[in-house]
Amino acid sequence: MIARIIAVGVVLFATSSMAQTSGTVTRATMLPVFGLGSTETARVSVVNVAPASSSGTAASCTGSISFLNASGAAIGGPVSFTAGSGQIVSASLPFSSAGLSGTRGEIRAAVTLTTSTASAPCNLQVSVSTFDTSTGATHLFAGGAEASGPFGRH
Repeated sequence: MIARIIAVGVVLFATSSMAQTSGTVTRATMLPVFGLGSTETARVSVVNVAPASSSGTAASCTGSISFLNASGAAIGGPVSFTAGSGQIVSASLPFSSAGLSGTRGEIRAAVTLTTSTASAPCNLQVSVSTFDTSTGATHLFAGGAEASGPFGRH
């Protein structure tokens, strides 16, 4: 189990795509594929680590967290969030709600961040974990992906 946590933590890479319309930038960060067992819950957490700007504008990140099945289709609806400085927001998906058959399936998650050209400071960090639904024991943790990049930081 320790090897699984370390290996995934080392290889966590996020891919991003951007769309820009009328002063807003939307950036989607796709997290790596991971397995979810029948006794597990998946959780994606985001934290805004940006401080307030030098002019006093409070830090704030706005976006959504989505889970996707092996075909790339959304599992349920996205979970919208607004995270202030230091605030952690999470979205969870128990196996029973994932629409998977058998005792294990592959899923992935996406974090979409929306900022405007005059937005508040935002520096979003992302992690994904799986844990035993009954005991809460963590089975997988991968962190350190940054969803904001140069388009979200101010």
